[in-house]
Amino acid sequence: MRRAAAAVALFVGLTAVAACGPDDPAPGSAAGPSAAGPSGGAAAPPATASGTAPASGAAPTKNTAPRPDGTITVAFAGDVHFEGRTQARLSVQAPEPALGPISRTLADADLSVLNLETAITGRGAPEPKTYTFRTSPKALSVLKDSGVDVVSMANNHAVDFGADGLTDTLAAKDSSPIPVVGVGHNAKEAYAPYVTTVRGVKVAVVAASQVEDLTNQKWRSGANKPGIASALDVPALLAAVQAAKQQAPVVLVYLHWGEEGKACPTGPQTAIAKKLAAAGATAVVGTHAHTMVGSGMLGGTYIGYGFGNFLWYGTSNYANSNETGVTTLTLTADGKVTGEAFAPATIDDKGIPQPVTGSAAEAALKRRDGLRGCAGLTPPPAAR
Repeated sequence: MRRAAAAVALFVGLTAVAACGPDDPAPGSAAGPSAAGPSGGAAAPPATASGTAPASGAAPTKNTAPRPDGTITVAFAGDVHFEGRTQARLSVQAPEPALGPISRTLADADLSVLNLETAITGRGAPEPKTYTFRTSPKALSVLKDSGVDVVSMANNHAVDFGADGLTDTLAAKDSSPIPVVGVGHNAKEAYAPYVTTVRGVKVAVVAASQVEDLTNQKWRSGANKPGIASALDVPALLAAVQAAKQQAPVVLVYLHWGEEGKACPTGPQTAIAKKLAAAGATAVVGTHAHTMVGSGMLGGTYIGYGFGNFLWYGTSNYANSNETGVTTLTLTADGKVTGEAFAPATIDDKGIPQPVTGSAAEAALKRRDGLRGCAGLTPPPAAR
């Protein structure tokens, strides 16, 4: 069990983190999915999203020198909120990062990506849905300081506070210290990849939501309409990935997808995964189920059907919703997956993902790998 040993070694001496999974409303707010069918298609995209200058923060400077073997590492984590019990994480004092000790795993990777599942606003009326989430622009700064490099906001809570909230969210994106993908002033921007060079390797990150809810129906971006990138508009998403592939050999697709509480992928998930793999995606990963879902290889493409909750505001009735962690892939310069490592964690009563070690880590790895059975994926190569 080489990965278990690696995870145990990686987390010796670490203890506190940020994440948790729920569907219970937080005091004074709410969040969760609504069911609604998709609306008309968005204009196909292919511009490049540009990152903004980094703000000052505690995150360590990453090594940008190419490795002798030309590989890079990319870390992925799940859903993050700064509300309810996790709202105080916006104000933690340095050197403690908002995401706790597991921030080190994100920072140690050459590139790290997760999902911020909330509107960024103090205005607007809540949308007519069971749960709505909001936070302040500071969330983007504290994520940067926790080692996060790219944030997806293509999800069913990015527009929880209507047009005013979306205006503020886009303003926060425009001034963000880290790149935000999956939402934009129009479809061209929402679907646009963030393209960067990591240790000499060109990488593109694309994000979209496949959740059939009010957000995807009402706030899907269009040619002249702000909103989220929708994976329900399959031609637009495939066009975005194909355009990204022309700009970078490594293409990472972060989706909001799956069914809440379900530890096996849905038909729509497996269908879009196959199409994105055929379009050239190096990895297709995502969240939404509030529980972990299987991951592995689909041919040469890495698929992560569900990374679960990460920094979470409340509790959940779904089985194993406190299980979480960070998945790190090793990739070659031409986009091949040569290794996968998983650093397991569990969400504590403050909503923070705490690294687990020893026999607990081995058990977490065994359960996680067992989820691959219903996902139709093959085991990925273990990180060396």
